[in-house]
Amino acid sequence: MNTPAPRALRQPLDSLATGAMLLLCVCWGFQQIAIKLVASDVAPIMQIGLRSAFAALVLTVVVWRREGARAFSDGTAVPGLIVGLLFAAEFLFVAQGLVYTTASHMSVFLYTAPIFAALGLHWLLPEERMKPLQWLGVAVAFCGIAVAFLGKGQPEGLAGAPNMLLGDAMGLIAGLLWGATTVAIRKTSLSEAAPAKTLFYQMAAAAVGLLGFAAATGSDGFHYTPAAVLSVGFQAVVVALSSYLAWFWLLRRYLASRLSILSFMTPLFGVSFGVLILDEPLDAAFVLGAVLVLAGITLVSGAELLREKLRRAR
Repeated sequence: MNTPAPRALRQPLDSLATGAMLLLCVCWGFQQIAIKLVASDVAPIMQIGLRSAFAALVLTVVVWRREGARAFSDGTAVPGLIVGLLFAAEFLFVAQGLVYTTASHMSVFLYTAPIFAALGLHWLLPEERMKPLQWLGVAVAFCGIAVAFLGKGQPEGLAGAPNMLLGDAMGLIAGLLWGATTVAIRKTSLSEAAPAKTLFYQMAAAAVGLLGFAAATGSDGFHYTPAAVLSVGFQAVVVALSSYLAWFWLLRRYLASRLSILSFMTPLFGVSFGVLILDEPLDAAFVLGAVLVLAGITLVSGAELLREKLRRAR
């Protein structure tokens, strides 16, 4: 999901970028809630598979119209397959994790992805070497993860979260896979590919893999309630297609570090929606751990901006 544009094209954030990021964060924060709301009508794995299939079909038309038969002869097919498999695995763990834990927990653990991406890029790309302040952020984030897990108390009788420890672990694995996807994109020819093509590889692999998994495990049922149709439609049109393409568009025009900092509003919205809409409880250990995780991620992604502000203050 991260394909930065050349630095020369990037601009500081303006009101358009800030407003767009606010809308994207609200959208992304709500997606876990949308899945949980209709989980009794459509299994989470089926919901994500269906939304991925819709996005993949639309993107097939977009890519074919732009590039025709030469679309996949440009050296991106193999990297695209790798990235697609990572993306599919990420959302497999998201979908299965939502069976066991709350949407608010999933929102926080999934967004540990920038930490794992930063670690991978540090070792693979010289220009992505982390500074001491970023290493401090990594340490703070992992302390937060430890606090959230070690201090966990399972609320009794909590509907929709029968095994929070397992579900949270799946959310963390999903964050790791998201980070690995970012590294794979940056290290391959996909870093220069059109956003629609990169997103096509991800959605196509997710559609095939997740729908296949749903069929194999008997999770492919669909009860056609108005809520289920509305939720899957929202995920397909708004989340899987429109929001990701908008994110790519922003990354190609604005400073990625500034956008990344704003993106950390997403788990805040996710937790808020989970509490307000799904009536999900928040234990003290999770709240403290989440604060530490978000603080650590902000240090890792916003270190450059923070150093710049300190230099100006001096």
